[in-house]
Amino acid sequence: MEPDLTARKSSALSRLQRKICATPINASLTLFLCTLILVRCSSPKPTDSHEPTPPAEKSKPVVQPPPFSADSAYLWIQMQVDMGPRAPGTLAHNRCASYLEAELRRFTPHVSRQQPPITTHDGKRFTLQNLIARFNPDARKRILLCAHWDSRPRAEMDVERKGEAILAANDGASGVAVLLEVARNLSQNPPPCGVDIVLFDLEDYGESSAENSYCLGSQYWSRSPHVPGYDAEYGILLDMVGGKGARFFREGTSRTYAPQVVDRVWGHAQRLGYGSWFVTQDGNAITDDHYYINKISGIPTIDIIEMDPGSETGFGRYWHTHRDELSLIDKTTLHTVGHTLLYTLYQE
Repeated sequence: MEPDLTARKSSALSRLQRKICATPINASLTLFLCTLILVRCSSPKPTDSHEPTPPAEKSKPVVQPPPFSADSAYLWIQMQVDMGPRAPGTLAHNRCASYLEAELRRFTPHVSRQQPPITTHDGKRFTLQNLIARFNPDARKRILLCAHWDSRPRAEMDVERKGEAILAANDGASGVAVLLEVARNLSQNPPPCGVDIVLFDLEDYGESSAENSYCLGSQYWSRSPHVPGYDAEYGILLDMVGGKGARFFREGTSRTYAPQVVDRVWGHAQRLGYGSWFVTQDGNAITDDHYYINKISGIPTIDIIEMDPGSETGFGRYWHTHRDELSLIDKTTLHTVGHTLLYTLYQE
């Protein structure tokens, strides 16, 4: 065991004091020297208290987004529904494409339309119509927002009129309407990053028995984006975002490819007080437009979509039926999704 360091210092000091005091010099000088030694030996070791400390990292300030108008979003749903079912190949489908393009041009001059010929799983040929609007096009950091605008050409989940196209107020029109209101806000309040809004066509034409027959618009765009080599930090897909009592679970494909984006958006929704809609529970993985964006383009993209674990299909009981009409839409749900989306964008 090593001797105590304090005892060794005290013993050395005592011997030094005796030696100096025994030297035949002036008594006053002796007293001064002994006092000086005592002060020097008992002085505390200098500390680092005067060294500059690095400044504490400041948290990023919260940016309040512009107000989202659920009334405007509701009106845009009504405008689409009033045209009738927007199934591919119909007059209503063509009219709606022109209408949506004109609405987007009200908010930005950077609007384009992809129109390649498409052959569906049942051998029919259509002209695909993807609509793209860009905001702050010179910004390198970009966020992708998307929804599908076509409606289901048949109501196979209904008990009657199964072969007729549905109005698709929620499954199609609601996501488009929220993005139109977002576009209006972006035109008046420039975003801190680049934003690309893509409205996909022919999402809802497919059959579960035919592989890759759904989401034809997003499949095409993912392989041939509106800008060669296009990339984005992340993407957010909206699908069925206006129903009464909607609950948005943390969908499985989103968690697989973009878990951080899921955490960010659901975290924002919780902070805004929307936990009753954006529930912190995991949902099943589904094949939607975001699946192909993730798989083909590699952009981490999530899906905000209403799910119902208690139903036979896992979706709302109106899904692919004629009950998907305007009476299903709730402005509070529209506001919840729209506010969360704008809040997320303006924190970038």
